[in-house]
Parts: sequence; C-alpha cells; structure tokens
Amino acid sequence: MNYKLMNMKVFGDERGKLVSLESNKNIPFDIKRIYYIFDTLPDQVRGMHAHKNLEQIIIAMDGACQFVLDDGKNREEVWLNRPDVGLYIGKNIWREMRHFSYGCKLLVLASEYYDENEYIRDYKEFLNGIK
Repeated sequence: MNYKLMNMKVFGDERGKLVSLESNKNIPFDIKRIYYIFDTLPDQVRGMHAHKNLEQIIIAMDGACQFVLDDGKNREEVWLNRPDVGLYIGKNIWREMRHFSYGCKLLVLASEYYDENEYIRDYKEFLNGIK
C-alpha cells in the first residue's frame, strides 16, 4: 500500500525542539499547499475520499487521531500522535480519519494546489477506478 510513517529529524536542546520540513529533502515532493485541521470532535469522521494524483504528509501537531487507509485490496489502521512523525499518503489511497482526541491539530502538506476534480468522494467509484 502506498503509505508510510516518516520519522522527522528533531533538533533541540533545553530551549525546546524544532523540526524542519523541506520540499524534495525530507518531504518527497514540492509542497504546493499547506493546511491544518482542528476542533474536530472525537465522534466525527473526516476524509472519506481519495486523490487521483495528490500526495500528502500529515502530522499530528497536537493530540491524536486514527487513519484508515485503503488501496482497494487492503485496509490498514494507523495512529498519528506525535509531532515528529509524518504520515505519507500516496496517490489513489482512500483515507478516513476518526477517533480524534480533544484538541487534535493536524498539519497537512500537499503536493498539488486545491482542485475539486482531484478528489474521488464515492467509495464505489474509487473501487471501480482501481480495477
């Protein structure tokens, strides 16, 4: 399945910690869009879509949530709960986000600008596109 957890290099001392994110270095694509998700209640489900060509890295800056990732053949669950670990999601992977902790904040780095035509929002359509 086209996803992986990425440990980010942490720089720090007694003053605190820092993680640097750089296009085509520790981020495997040009970053064209950055957005964040916050104030999602624990019983809400987000995502419920795939992208045709978009790649993303998602980082839980605070709190935790679970991702359900699906390539049409396999479904896997991944927890994000550390600001020094990014979840890379490649092209054509269905994703669902659930079990948000209170105060969860997700930072998302995207390889493309927003384009509604890039989204596959119907699961049956997603499965039909894989065959």
